[in-house]
Amino acid sequence: MQTNIFFTADHHFGHANIIKFSERPFESIEEMHEELIKRWNEKIGKDDTVYHLGDVSLGKPDFTKEILDRLNGKIHLIKGNHEYSALRVPERFEWIKDYYELYVEDESHKMGKQKIMLFHYAMRTWNGSHHGTWQLYGHSHGTLSDDEMSLSIDVGVDCHNFYPVSYEEIKELMKKKKWTPPFAPRN
Repeated sequence: MQTNIFFTADHHFGHANIIKFSERPFESIEEMHEELIKRWNEKIGKDDTVYHLGDVSLGKPDFTKEILDRLNGKIHLIKGNHEYSALRVPERFEWIKDYYELYVEDESHKMGKQKIMLFHYAMRTWNGSHHGTWQLYGHSHGTLSDDEMSLSIDVGVDCHNFYPVSYEEIKELMKKKKWTPPFAPRN
C-alpha cells in the first residue's frame, strides 16, 4: 500500500481576515502562519505526497514562495478560488489541476485501490460516487455539515485542528459513514 499521502486545503496564508471569518484561534497573522507551517511539517516529511485542495495563499507571489519553500513534501495543487499567487510559483508544485481522480494502492480495498475525487468544492455527486469513490474538498471552512450518507469529507485545515490529514485518517473517517451502495444486490 502507498503510504505517506496527505490531504489539506484552505490555509489562506497572507489573509489576516480569515482569523475572524473562520474564528481561527490565533492572535495575529504571523502566529497563524507559524502554527500552520509547524503543524504541516510535524506530519509531512520531505518525500511525502501532499494534495492541497486549494486556497494556499492570498499573499503576494514572493511571500507565497517563501511560505511554500518552508513546507515539507511534494505538493500537488488542486486550484481553489484564491490561487493568484500560487499560480505564479508553479515550480513549487508537482502539478496544478482543476480537479483530479486519484487512485491509492490499498490492499484492504476489494479492488486493490481506492479511487478519490479531489476538488476544491464540495459536490453532492461525482464520478464513481455510487460505487464507493471518495470525494475530498475544501472551500467551506467547516461550515457544511458532514453528510454521514456520503463518502465526502472536508479536508480543510479549519476542520482538522489546522493539520493535514493522512490517507489512513481519511480511511478511518470514511469507515464511520453510513453510506451503502445504491445498486447493491438485494437478498
